[in-house]
Amino acid sequence: MSGFWSSVGEGIVAFSDFICGYPLFFLLIGGGLFFLVYSRFTPLRRYGRAVQALRVKDDAASGQISSFEALTSAIAATVGMGNIAGVAVALSVGGPGAIFWMWISAIVGMATKFFEGTLSVMYKGRDDAGEVQGGPMYMIVEGLGRKWKPMAVFFSIFGLIGTLCVMQSNQLTESVTTLFFAPESNTPTLRLIIGVVICIIVSTVILGGIKRISKIASKIVPLMVALYFLLVFYIMIRHISLVPGVFRDIFTGAFTPRGALGGGIGSIIMVALTGVRRAALVNEAGVGTASMMHGASKNNEPVREGLVAMLGPSIDSGLVCTLTAIAILTGAAIDPSIVPSGTGMGSMEGLKFALNAFSAAIPGVGSYLLFAIVLMFAFSTMFSYSYYGQKCTGFLFGARYSKYYNWFFLAMLIVAAVIPLKVAVSLIDAAYALMAIPTMLTLFILAPKVRKAMDDYFKKK
Repeated sequence: MSGFWSSVGEGIVAFSDFICGYPLFFLLIGGGLFFLVYSRFTPLRRYGRAVQALRVKDDAASGQISSFEALTSAIAATVGMGNIAGVAVALSVGGPGAIFWMWISAIVGMATKFFEGTLSVMYKGRDDAGEVQGGPMYMIVEGLGRKWKPMAVFFSIFGLIGTLCVMQSNQLTESVTTLFFAPESNTPTLRLIIGVVICIIVSTVILGGIKRISKIASKIVPLMVALYFLLVFYIMIRHISLVPGVFRDIFTGAFTPRGALGGGIGSIIMVALTGVRRAALVNEAGVGTASMMHGASKNNEPVREGLVAMLGPSIDSGLVCTLTAIAILTGAAIDPSIVPSGTGMGSMEGLKFALNAFSAAIPGVGSYLLFAIVLMFAFSTMFSYSYYGQKCTGFLFGARYSKYYNWFFLAMLIVAAVIPLKVAVSLIDAAYALMAIPTMLTLFILAPKVRKAMDDYFKKK
């Protein structure tokens, strides 16, 4: 019997590695490029208008939260461990040039998020309790018709799995035991205690529903991004002589073959793929999660919500990932011995690489300062992800049962702190990729609706 389950686990890992590779890359990045062109480069041309849209309030509109709260709650979900560990992995595999391609991916992701945000308001629905809701499942049913409901059910089923914060809880537990306890103290009992503490902290927020989640997110997101900016800015000032070389390496590395990866154009393509893959996983554009949050906003102008939504990737894949890259590359320049060898790094190895880099940049306290940021990033993600799973539960089983998802979510935080991670993370990664399929297909089909609404909106304004 153990051989059977071992085979199942290996199958899950293999399937996840396949679908989260080139299929997901071409779906999200290729689709994003299409949306960028189809929107007439709205992310680049209308960024100022998007910032202005944050100040507009429409309290008379149906919904539960403001557009600003929707944006910060969506960013709370995307600004997480991937912005630190994922960037470290990208730098280890693709070199500094991978960051340039992360910037390109951020622009592409902004275009996808513009379409997601617009459609989330254009095709809001109601649950069986009469509450206004948004997200891919309602886009599908309201925008494509009831005959497409099986695709909405498909999205929601994998949404229940993909939004479990197994990796966040496990990595947070691992970082606590690494920084504050001796290796011999890293026992299942200790990890269980840490998991319970994580569960208690998260429960104080998510059991209060979307309004409490959005209120906390609207305060913690600007704070944690500002603190991270100040931390990296201090590193830049402290080692100002190294900063020009860091940016030079990013730009030259994007188009220069890296010896460790082979030569010629193949190496350049590998660097590009490394950067854009990591950025796509960070900003979640096209997965459908953010549209569930923006669909809850009090906004009767779909295009205005789309403008607000497109700001997300510029912050998570743009600003925050860049801050991480600057700090890591500076630390690596100070102490080259911290750079890991090989290309098979996992996210936990990436987090350790980042902690070592911050420690090299700020001796004595650097790793602890980064850990404080990691705490905020990890918890903010857990807060918002619980809402996504709750929305999927409500769509599948009815609004009155959605509250029970939170207890399952909290229990999984404790389990994740203790269990081996590889198969669980592969299952969740695969679920995320499968969520992207119905989301992107819906965006493609309804894109002409967005284009018409966009033309009318900008003419009117």
